Amino acid sequence: MELWSSRLGFILAAIGSAVGIGNIWRFSTVVGQNGGGAYLIPYLTAVLLVGLPLMILEMQAGQRTRSTVIAAFNKAGGLGGRKDGDTSRSPVRFAGWIICIVMTGIFSYYLVITGWTFGYLAFSLTGTIAPFSEFTGSYLPILFFVLSAVICGIIISSGVRRGIERTTTLLVPIIFVLLAAMIIVAVRLPGAGAGLAFLFTPDFSVLSDPLIWAAALGQAFFSLSVGYGTLLTYGAYLGSAEKIPASAAIVTIADVCVSLLAGIVIFSIVFAFGLEPAAGPELVFTTLPYAFEMMPLGGIAAVFFFAIVFFAAISSGISFIEVPTAALAETFGQSRKKMAALVTGIAILAGLPAAASYTPLALSIGGIPILDLMDEVFGTIGLSVTSLLIAVTFSWFFDPKALWGDLSGRHPLVRALPPLCRYLIPVALLITTTFRIAALF
Repeated sequence: MELWSSRLGFILAAIGSAVGIGNIWRFSTVVGQNGGGAYLIPYLTAVLLVGLPLMILEMQAGQRTRSTVIAAFNKAGGLGGRKDGDTSRSPVRFAGWIICIVMTGIFSYYLVITGWTFGYLAFSLTGTIAPFSEFTGSYLPILFFVLSAVICGIIISSGVRRGIERTTTLLVPIIFVLLAAMIIVAVRLPGAGAGLAFLFTPDFSVLSDPLIWAAALGQAFFSLSVGYGTLLTYGAYLGSAEKIPASAAIVTIADVCVSLLAGIVIFSIVFAFGLEPAAGPELVFTTLPYAFEMMPLGGIAAVFFFAIVFFAAISSGISFIEVPTAALAETFGQSRKKMAALVTGIAILAGLPAAASYTPLALSIGGIPILDLMDEVFGTIGLSVTSLLIAVTFSWFFDPKALWGDLSGRHPLVRALPPLCRYLIPVALLITTTFRIAALF
């Protein structure tokens, strides 16, 4: 199995996986719809108590099993379920396949939004940004969807070092540099202070709303890329001597920083021009382009902003496709290139209806665009299921000594990881998933 060339390569790849559309488009949307600063308290709580421990668990599971998701779950069933190692009757033997299916579904609709960011980057480079309604009133979303899928497929087919590591080593630093440049511009705009107040001033009265906590937990998982199997897969490419908790902490801090920095940029611009912060998903593709038109050097700002979003989308997208690609290649003994082509083709076919739902075809079911349905099925319910499978399987069906090693003498926070993953995380997932499903009806 190919390994990362260095610890830095692994950390940058993990940051690339975590930092995606969820940090910019989805984070700003959820913050705007949930009262700004009031949302940060449950979000940061979910990150520290649920997201970070599950990230460490995933990375540890990959490193210890030295396997991708399908084989890793088989080993978990053997090590924890039966002493003879026979996994034929293990209750978790199909979990890896479930994760591969969910990840392919997430990747297929994620590419649609990636295509939107690709299109808007192309428009900003040519100075011809069109209203979102005009963009989705054409068939360009399908074109950019397919192009995004091909880019991710080519990167993954190139391997761990030449594909994933080389790409994230280039893109992740660029994302931070461009964000820093955007912040310098955004916070100097007249009225930007109101945006900062909106983002960082909490309203404690809303903390009793369970749906805000459910939204925060979902955002923490979506943003950190935990529960997908991506970090388990990336952990399998890590040397056995590497210490996981410190690396996971760096990834988490970087991920939260990108979310907050993006929030500072977006809400500073929105409030500076008197726009609506609770505009929902159209905040990035409708509200901000309008603001860029009114800003000094707005054309350059638009290029920087959509480059950040597109690069973040690609760095996460390649981690999503890596999960089923690597698992199928290992399970069936096929080449990475063949499996990357197969998974990319399946994702394009599965995602075409979602891409077409925001075109003149307007494909929908019961009046709901197919993209929105796929986000609910795979990105909300599916991700909750896969997160629960990972937490329960490697906390209950895997030898704890093989997973965690000797925790005596370790920092108290490290010693708290097993009970958090074994009890708190599954309970939190069950409760919030129940609330989210109930909210649909």
